[in-house]
Amino acid sequence: MHNYFKASGGSRFSLLLAAVALAAAALVASLAYDGGSRGLYAVAAGLVIVAFLIPQAVLVAGQWERAVVLRLGKLSAIRGPSLFVIVPFIDEVASWLDQRIQTTEINAEKALSKDTVPVNIDAIVFWQIHDPERAALEIANYRQAITQVAQTSLREMVGSSLLSTLLAERKQGDQLLRDDIGRKTADWGVAVISVEIKDIGVPPGLQDAMSRQAQAERERLARVLLGQAEQEIAQKFVEAADIYARSPAALQLRAMNIIYETTKERGATILIPTAMIDAMNPGTAMGIVAAAQPAPG
Repeated sequence: MHNYFKASGGSRFSLLLAAVALAAAALVASLAYDGGSRGLYAVAAGLVIVAFLIPQAVLVAGQWERAVVLRLGKLSAIRGPSLFVIVPFIDEVASWLDQRIQTTEINAEKALSKDTVPVNIDAIVFWQIHDPERAALEIANYRQAITQVAQTSLREMVGSSLLSTLLAERKQGDQLLRDDIGRKTADWGVAVISVEIKDIGVPPGLQDAMSRQAQAERERLARVLLGQAEQEIAQKFVEAADIYARSPAALQLRAMNIIYETTKERGATILIPTAMIDAMNPGTAMGIVAAAQPAPG
């Protein structure tokens, strides 16, 4: 017989009724003893039997609980929440089901990925019973089955995925696991709400190799960026040289600006050759430009 006296105290009301019935039986028995009435003795005996049957007939299910009631071995009803009554010795509560969201931890130790890398993966499955009848009748132990199915699905996902994919696309892995496990448990009346991968562990030697690879990749990208920057700078220099070649006066002004920038610091002494000063003379520069131009025909 199923234990109706649950640890949660759901049958306290039936115990109270049983106590009242016993008290009534004791009172009737005392009256029967004083009056010597056999009828009162029979009533007292009946009250004792009722007090014994009340805890087995009057049951209380919590808001989150469902009771699977069998009548002579056949499904009679799914009862709960709140108070409900069954027929003693004919009806039986086969199981109490908790419909709150529950969690199951799973792990895949030393599972080989698609690129034959041993990894350890820990995950959590959030699930909920949405069909108490199926959960009670379709499978013997749905908790153990969920654990085994989830672990098998986790290993299948690891075996069909590259290590880089597992590390980079964890959210996608969560979704694949949820769909796979949910498809297998749907026939049991269990809905998988979500699956979250907690940790992906790789061997220490492989971690060092992956770290060196990442460092080499970052160094390669840095060198490529540096080369691109040098190329852009060289291109700008070529463009500037073409501009200065077409306009010598602009070159002279640029040279004078460079000298001005270098002399802004206090205490700095700049020695400039005479030839350079003459070259930066605007009149001389204009004469050079005029001499360079061809005479009109």
